[in-house]
Amino acid sequence: MTTGDNHIENEAPTPTKSGGYLWDGSGEPDPEIQRLEALLGKYRHDGPAPAFPEIIPNRRSTFFRLRMRLIPALVTTTVALLAIGVVIFLVHGKNPHPLAVAGWDVSRLAGTPRIGRNVITGDEGLSRLGVGDVLETDGQSRANLQAEGIGQIEMEPSTRLRLLAMGKGLKRIALDRGTIHTFIWAPPGQFVVDTPSAVTVDLGCAYTLQVDDSGGGIVRTSMGWVGFKLNGHESFIPAGAACATRPKVGPGTPYFEDAPVEFRAALARFDFEDRTSQQRAEDLAIVLAQSRKRDSLTLWHLLARVDDGQRMLVYDRLRQLAPPPASVTKEGILRLDQPMLDLWWNALGFDDISVWRHWERSWSGAATQAPEQ
Repeated sequence: MTTGDNHIENEAPTPTKSGGYLWDGSGEPDPEIQRLEALLGKYRHDGPAPAFPEIIPNRRSTFFRLRMRLIPALVTTTVALLAIGVVIFLVHGKNPHPLAVAGWDVSRLAGTPRIGRNVITGDEGLSRLGVGDVLETDGQSRANLQAEGIGQIEMEPSTRLRLLAMGKGLKRIALDRGTIHTFIWAPPGQFVVDTPSAVTVDLGCAYTLQVDDSGGGIVRTSMGWVGFKLNGHESFIPAGAACATRPKVGPGTPYFEDAPVEFRAALARFDFEDRTSQQRAEDLAIVLAQSRKRDSLTLWHLLARVDDGQRMLVYDRLRQLAPPPASVTKEGILRLDQPMLDLWWNALGFDDISVWRHWERSWSGAATQAPEQ
């Protein structure tokens, strides 16, 4: 290293005499090194360098090494899963969650409704009303039922109902007593309510159904229309109309509740009280005299409920209030031709009766009579 002009320069070391010879063949050779070169020279290889094949990894050995590396991870995962399984068993094993039961979700609106002996307090969330269960409210209780894809039912105090069926095509409950308000969005004909004196068939509607302690009842439709049936005795109740029912008699004649008082009183006697032909004739005369155009609903039903000798009177009055279609004849109506009666019904503007006929065939026998209690 040399110092000058205020800077430092680095110089490569100068090789020794023998070191230069060993490095690049320059300089003076060392005699001993020359002797070793002479001895080893005969082993010198003058041929080209050998070509070695490309080294390809052994796949089996690679897979084996990979598998060996995965074994600890698999063992750790297995142990963790076993531990989770043990915890789940200890927590839930003795109290397995029940499978979802077909039925209605029940919530408390007031008081203490109960399903069987189980009181619904509201603290436990929604309760479930399954097939065969009984739901009751006392004088201070109210409850709400809801089922997805079917509808909603509100129970008033002092009401008792039972869930009879929850099949794919037919949902059926029995109202033993009390009052329910229903709002149904299931397809027409699928929701049925049995009462002690008639079967209520929903046709896409909202209605109120009441049953008293004697088994008698009344249905009031607020939207759509309802079918009321017992042993072939049928009544169709459109929105705004009502229909009473009595044990061993079945549904009476539908009417609009804004009809004259005399009209409604005479109709109730005709349906459930009159015992003699004279009484029936007198009350029928009142109904015909008091009827308005809107009351064609009632007169259409009366065609099939009066004696043969009185049918002509009903026909004439109904024809005055709501003339029949051209294809409907007097002779056909007097002999109660069903297609002609249905055509006249459709002309009254209370919805298409073919909806009822369709669903009547679909659950033939399911709504022919009220079940025994």
